[in-house]
Amino acid sequence: MNTPVYLLLFLVNTLSFVKLTDSQSVNTFRKIDYNLSAPDRVYVLPPALFEISGITEIDASTIACVQDENGIVFFHDINKNQTTRYIVFGSQGDYEDLARVDNTLYVLRSDEVLAEISNFKSDNFKREAYSTSIPGRNVEGLCYDRNNSRLLLAAKEISDDKSVDKDKRLIYGFDLVTKKLKKDPVISIDLQEIKRFVLENNIKVPMKSKKKGGKEEPDIKLQISAFGINPITNSLFVISGRERLILVLNKLGNIEYIERLSPDLFPQPEGITFMRNGDMFISNEGRNELATILRFNYKPVSKK
Repeated sequence: MNTPVYLLLFLVNTLSFVKLTDSQSVNTFRKIDYNLSAPDRVYVLPPALFEISGITEIDASTIACVQDENGIVFFHDINKNQTTRYIVFGSQGDYEDLARVDNTLYVLRSDEVLAEISNFKSDNFKREAYSTSIPGRNVEGLCYDRNNSRLLLAAKEISDDKSVDKDKRLIYGFDLVTKKLKKDPVISIDLQEIKRFVLENNIKVPMKSKKKGGKEEPDIKLQISAFGINPITNSLFVISGRERLILVLNKLGNIEYIERLSPDLFPQPEGITFMRNGDMFISNEGRNELATILRFNYKPVSKK
């Protein structure tokens, strides 16, 4: 039976971040559109953002930031390299990431609470909070999935080491209409596939041996601290902060790229966001020096 044209169009338009079965999976190393060893600009942040934990794009000249102790959103002008405004939306807490959806900001706390700040540009902004009940511990990843009108959230750690999903890193969808978390994950990242990809493409990462004298394998835990969707390519960029690792998935959920980040440039990467033109920004918590945001301009490369 021939499938109606309108149904084919529906299936094509709704396909986004769908993980293929093993027999269909095609993980192919491709160059990304950024030189991660040469930022186009480095922004040194004020002491108030020493423990910056998340960033999101507001407009072509402004990035919103949170740090992980106080319920404050800072608005940083990247042209002037200075904080121009801030709003207090909550009390002390472990705030990990934020995302913008039109005129609303969402701020994620590590205990699975999602704060909603509507009409954030006004002094009369409104606040609401939702308990997401996401499986796992230390929820740190948050971004806006514009094509599917939802937020994406992920925990850094699984709830139980004996879990059947111990070798998976699961990303969940938060419905912006019902304000509820989808029961099933929308993206599943397989650690074993990551390790195979690393070995097949000779990517330099720490190695470990399960047994003394045994064969070494990549030592990768992928504890997600941030992720964001490139608005040009729709690729998902995932950061594992403690490992200083960046993983790129295409819109089918297949691995395209993995790189271990330089400790000199990325002492502790905790946030990522993109401008509408594709420029990428990654934030680092302060250690011996002040916190930074690194800018990488979008420079398309051939995918051949």
